Amino acid sequence: MPRTHIIGAGVAGLSAAVALARAGHAVNLHEASGQAGGRCRSYFDARLDCAIDNGNHLLLTGNSSTMEYLEDIDAAGALAGPASACFPFLDLRTGRRWRLRPNAGRLPWWILDARRRVPGTRARDYLSGVRFAWAGADRTVTDCVGESGALFENFWEPLAVAALNSPVRAGAARLLWPVLRETFGRGEAACRPRIARTGLSATFVDPALDLLRRSGAAVRFGARLRRIAFEGVVARRLDFGADTVALDDGDGVVLALPPQAAASLVPDLTVPEESHAIVNAHFRLPESGVLPEDLPFLGLIGGTAQWLFVRGDVASITISAADDTIDEEAEVIAVKTWQDVAVALGRDPDPLPPYRVVKEKRATFAQTPAQVRLRPGTRSRFANLYLAGDWIDTGLPATIESAVRSGHMAARAVESAVS
Repeated sequence: MPRTHIIGAGVAGLSAAVALARAGHAVNLHEASGQAGGRCRSYFDARLDCAIDNGNHLLLTGNSSTMEYLEDIDAAGALAGPASACFPFLDLRTGRRWRLRPNAGRLPWWILDARRRVPGTRARDYLSGVRFAWAGADRTVTDCVGESGALFENFWEPLAVAALNSPVRAGAARLLWPVLRETFGRGEAACRPRIARTGLSATFVDPALDLLRRSGAAVRFGARLRRIAFEGVVARRLDFGADTVALDDGDGVVLALPPQAAASLVPDLTVPEESHAIVNAHFRLPESGVLPEDLPFLGLIGGTAQWLFVRGDVASITISAADDTIDEEAEVIAVKTWQDVAVALGRDPDPLPPYRVVKEKRATFAQTPAQVRLRPGTRSRFANLYLAGDWIDTGLPATIESAVRSGHMAARAVESAVS
């Protein structure tokens, strides 16, 4: 039976492996590190004396590829969130709080109700979002919606920075349209926010590994791919240093690695070259924290961080497009962001609680028009070599949804080649 070797056990690699294993394919999953999940995993932090996620991820029910993946690994119940779509915000400068609440159905009548939309905005302001549908390849977010006004400051900017992990003046506008189309464009049921109930590994990683092992897939850690030997337009051998794997006719390889790692292994592969950082900070509270209306997250306007997440007695913040923050000392970041958290939770800002700052210097590729043009497709120029990762051309921003979708795309390409 032909075998598919998947290199990299992040979410992209896991989703490809799961899809192929469920379809009855023989799968070998190789991971260089000692654990799966990549940038989407949990670990025990000795300083906080509890398990934390290496980053925060907010999903929407309209993220169809991710929801399909969770169904496949029997983890759909591992997500938590409100029964209806609600996006709470706090302006840290004024103390004003509000909620954005889309309505059921595709017709967005919620923008006519001042109680459901961003304060200080008019219904016609929201029509600016349609410009994303026709945004050219060189257009940025601010080219489409400007860079001033209540709607920009309190909706377009936090949405774009979170989705694109890029400054709005540089972020590629055309990547926002599929996000809007697949979530807000489908009504309230498609934009209910979701977070991992207990942790990223328990939600996205451990159930996938369990399924793969039950399916007979071989999962190997500590296996770093050092070289691929090609003959003509076919990959023939995988060199892991300590051992070499020969590829038989019909065998395939899915490279689910970061762009620079993939480019180092595949001749003449064009990939995005620039990246942006994300910084997360986790604070251990003396008791469980509660956000207004018992929602698990809060959008922050006018502070250092853009989002606050609370799960039990751990409060976590996310700073996207954090290139200006990444080189600051961890304590400086913690002090600044704890001020935001204290205001949001109504707590005394002193003393600073136990914290952990997690820096991802190359969290995503820089989703600018120039870099987006460098995204390769699923198929490489080698007949049995495929690409997966949030950075390939899925048509989406580099999010969990893009990573999962890229894995599904790679799995379909493998199935098409062997059918």
